[in-house]
Amino acid sequence: MLNPLELTGRASTHVMALPELGCTVHAGVVEPLRALHEAARADGVELKVVSSFRPFDRQVEIWNAKFLGSRPLHGRDGRLLDRAQLDPNALIDAILAWSALPGASRHHWGTDVDIAGGAAMAAGYQAQLLPEEFAPGGVFVALNAWLEANLPRFGFFRPYRTDRGGVQPEAWHASFAPVASVAIDALSLEVLIEAIAASSMFGRDVVLARIPELYERYVRGFDPPPQTSLMVSDGLRPSKTV
Repeated sequence: MLNPLELTGRASTHVMALPELGCTVHAGVVEPLRALHEAARADGVELKVVSSFRPFDRQVEIWNAKFLGSRPLHGRDGRLLDRAQLDPNALIDAILAWSALPGASRHHWGTDVDIAGGAAMAAGYQAQLLPEEFAPGGVFVALNAWLEANLPRFGFFRPYRTDRGGVQPEAWHASFAPVASVAIDALSLEVLIEAIAASSMFGRDVVLARIPELYERYVRGFDPPPQTSLMVSDGLRPSKTV
């Protein structure tokens, strides 16, 4: 069980570095992620973890940069938005379509990773983590198909697989269900409010005024894991892909 500081990314006592994959994850995710990576390689698919554990302060930096307009801001349809044309509430909704509230990011738990396909990237190519990269004709279309077919065998699932009116679909985002399912239940509204109230995030007062709605829409509004993902325990190595 993660404590409130770990749940909100204000402590890192629950995570450990995985140097060979260049990431930091929850201790219970290390072996499943290794097994996922090895299975993909055996099938000729190279997985590259481009984002893993993210501390609270880093999430605040991302949020504030978008709030101020110093970082690109996209609408739900993916097009760039003009920060100056948005009132505070519209701005908050635009940010939350693609970025989590500080304290509410699933990356705080160390259970979630963003994945790109290393072998598919030409020299110098920088993964943008945009829907078109994983769509037909995109650079990561083969990776997308492999993840869709294999993530549940290793306990992972895509929490933002479909548009539920909150966070936009993220084909690159994988979550380890056995640990993440416990974490999301522990991340209560009260825990989140305490973290945000003590933060330096911009728009904090507007966010707190709407927090029950934002919590249900953007924190609790995700695609649940399939039962097969929940049944995978730490260290279990699924049978070889057929």
